[in-house]
Parts: sequence; C-alpha cells; structure tokens
Amino acid sequence: MKILLLYPRYPDTFWSFKHALKFISKKASFPPLGLLTLAAMLPENWQKKLVDLNIENLADKDILAADYVFISAMAVQQKSAHECIDRCHALGRKVVAGGPYFTAEAETLKDIDHLILGEVENSLADFVADLEAGKAAAVYPEKEKSDLADTPIPLWNLVKSKEYSSMSLQYSRGCPFNCEFCDIVVLNGRLPRSKSRGQVLAELDALYKSGWRSGVFFVDDNFIGNKNKLKSDILPAVIAWQKRKGYPFSFNTEVSINLADDVELLHLMVEAGFDTVFVGVETPNPESLAECSKHQNTNRDMLSSIEKIQQAGIQVQGGFILGFDSDPASIFRAQINFIQQSGIVTAMVGLLNAPRGTRLWNRLKKEKRLLEDFRGDNTDCSLNFIPRMKTEVLINGYNRVLSVIYAPREYYQRVAVLISRYHPKPKGRVKPVSAQRLRAFMRSVWHLGIVDNSRKYYWKLLGSTLIKNPKAFPLAVTLSIYGYHFRKVVERYTGCKFGQDTA
Repeated sequence: MKILLLYPRYPDTFWSFKHALKFISKKASFPPLGLLTLAAMLPENWQKKLVDLNIENLADKDILAADYVFISAMAVQQKSAHECIDRCHALGRKVVAGGPYFTAEAETLKDIDHLILGEVENSLADFVADLEAGKAAAVYPEKEKSDLADTPIPLWNLVKSKEYSSMSLQYSRGCPFNCEFCDIVVLNGRLPRSKSRGQVLAELDALYKSGWRSGVFFVDDNFIGNKNKLKSDILPAVIAWQKRKGYPFSFNTEVSINLADDVELLHLMVEAGFDTVFVGVETPNPESLAECSKHQNTNRDMLSSIEKIQQAGIQVQGGFILGFDSDPASIFRAQINFIQQSGIVTAMVGLLNAPRGTRLWNRLKKEKRLLEDFRGDNTDCSLNFIPRMKTEVLINGYNRVLSVIYAPREYYQRVAVLISRYHPKPKGRVKPVSAQRLRAFMRSVWHLGIVDNSRKYYWKLLGSTLIKNPKAFPLAVTLSIYGYHFRKVVERYTGCKFGQDTA
C-alpha cells in the first residue's frame, strides 16, 4: 500500500501564531502528532508520505501516487478537511478519516469512504486486515479506550522539522474534571490514562536523535490528571534525562489550576524543564463557573494561584470564555480587569460554543437553543446556540474585550507584570544565542521598534527588563512578537485598528 497522510490547514486564529512564526522563519507551531502516531501503527512495508497543508501545498501527484489518503482533523480544520476530501474524490482516491472532528461529527458525515472513530489502537488492526482483504467497512467504531501501553513512537522521519517551532509528545489522555462545555471527556474519558516512564523516555530519545533541540509540547488534555504518578515516577525520570542530555528541550503543556496547590509537583515540573502551562481560567464570575461545573476554579483566589505558578518559573497562558447564561452585563469589564491583574499575557478569549456530544450541547438541545454545529473557531464571533444575553450585546462586548486587552498599552502592561514575577533558574550550561533567535530579535527591532506605532511600549519593556530582570529579556522579546500576532488577529475579526505598519 502507498499511503498519503494528509493534515488540513488551520484558519488564522490566536492559536495559529501565523504572524509570530514569520519572525523565526517557521510555518507552523506543531506537526500532526496523531497522524505520525497512526503512521507508526500501519504495516512497516507500506509506503507513507506526510503532507501538512500548514507548511506546504498539496499537489495532485501526491494524491494520485497514493492508494489511500488518511486524513485527521480537529473541528477548527473542517473547512480545509472537506476541501481535501473533495479533491481526493475528484481524483479517484478513497479517504480514510479519523481524529476528533470526524469522531464527534460521524453521524453527520456522508462523504467519507472509511471512518475510524475514537482511539485507534484497538481498531486499526481490524481495518488494515479488512483493507488488505478488500472488504473494508464504512465505519469502524471505537472498541474501548486504550491504556496507551501499545501506542508506538511517532514516525518522526516523515516530518520536515525545520518548518515547525515545536515538536509534540503525548503522555496521557483524559481529564478527571467534567466541565459542561468541554468535549475532552466525550472523546477521551474522565479516567486519565498514561504512558509508562519507559515510553516517555523513548519518545524523548527519538526526538533527540532526530536532531531536535528546542521546545516540546506535551499535548495532554490535563497533564496533571494523575499527580501521584507524575511525582513518584515520570517527572524524576524526565529530570534525570534532561540533566544527562544538558537540557536540550523546554516543555509546555495544559494543566488545571490546582497545580498551584501542589508545591512538590510545581517544583518537579520546573526542574524537568516546563516553562509554560495553559490553564482554563474561563471567567472571574463565580455563578458562571458553577453553571459550567468548573469546580476546580471555585472557592479559590484565582489571581493568587496564577501568581504562585508564575513565581515558580512557569508562564501561565489562559483560556477565557464569554457567553455563559450566568454572565452579568458587567462581565466584559470584569474579564478585562482580571486579565490585566493576572499577568496572563497570552489570554485566549473566545465565545462559548457547544461541541457535539457535550453536556452543554445536550442541555441546549433540550432547551431548543442550538443553531448549528460547532465550527471550532471561537475567535470569529460565531455562536452555535442562542445565548441568554442579547447576541448583539455579547458580540460587541467580546470585541471590546479583545480591543482592550490586545491594545499595545494594556498588552505590554501584562508583559511587565509577568516579568516582575518570573525569575526562572537557568538549567544546564548556558547556550549561545542561535542565529534564528538573533534574526527574530532583529526583525522585532525593525517591525516593532521602528515601524509599528506601538514602538514606545516595545522599547520601554526591553529597557526595563534589561535593568530589572535581564534573564527574562528573551521572554520579553518573544512576548512582544506574540503581541504583534494577536493584534493582527484582533484587527481581522473586530475591525479594530491598533496602528498601521508595513510588516
């Protein structure tokens, strides 16, 4: 068999980092880990080629050279995914689809030749056998959740690693919490399942042997879902591995806010090389947190918890949501105030949407408030349900929040707050400044320090950082570049103009 592994294009959103990646001459943040892992499960004698539309174009010859096209996608990629499927069918090639989007929307999809739903570790072998026997079925339901013990190392030799800013690694699946709007528990369950210490170290070795020497994103739904195993087994092993190798990787991941409650776990993550975590903050309104069952965020001082993580040496990125039934008219100002006080620079604010199969989707369906299926992009002002608040008021308030928190003055204020708290200890030998980082800095000087109308804030930040916290200077430059990307996205979606430049 000749297999084309095809990954659809992401739209330009906060998470694409499209405008920031140009500064470091990269085309995408992460490679398609799911497809690379799937590729390792296919027979060794099958020929495999990966085409990621986020870094390269798809040629007809790539499709025609394949016996089958395997495609995976998240909801936000659905437009590009269907364009790919239509193109493959037009050229007479059958499509095998799986992953979060195709699993969640399986009952609505009619144009897919073969669907492999859910986690494929326990069903892919049946599909492969049927395919080779010429009797492959249209749908292969998920048999059961995998324990991840048999999940192989991704085929990194298929990746054009120079085009990405980070590599990826999955340690666990599932989350012990059950937030009403979240489809993680629908797709991956509430019982965290994880790989062994040996598997994690083997994947780190594989990335190291491939020549990678930069960031690695642990893509887990909630990295700290099983804290005891992390503290007693996984993190001590990763720390030892990093020390042996001279700390070649920095790590980031997604966690729940209760990380702040466990000093030992926080210390171990820092020692292992974690410097950034994403936390679902959602809202400062207690009633809205109770409404969506975000119990891990209630009965605590969220600002204090965030600051504790930052002071340990980990930057906190945050997810925020507007549009809960319990949101008062004052929610927009409250979100702005919270974000500014938190020092969360990368504040991903989106409108509430209801992914298919979630408790929120089921509730809204009963209340006859659903409008359409989830598009996956919660930054484009799309809503798939009728909110309690007037839609016009909600969207106008949402746009106002974005236009304030990503205005240069407010954005650079948050960077300054973070840097005042952020004092990580260097690990391993001091590495020389790479040519890539130097080029990114020089580009930032031109675009942000000379051309952009926000240049006075840029120079003020860099100057104060050099004086007060010089070790955080690279972070100050990086976050300045992120701000440029966020302003571009906000300008596109809201029409707000922060200032013109020629970048």
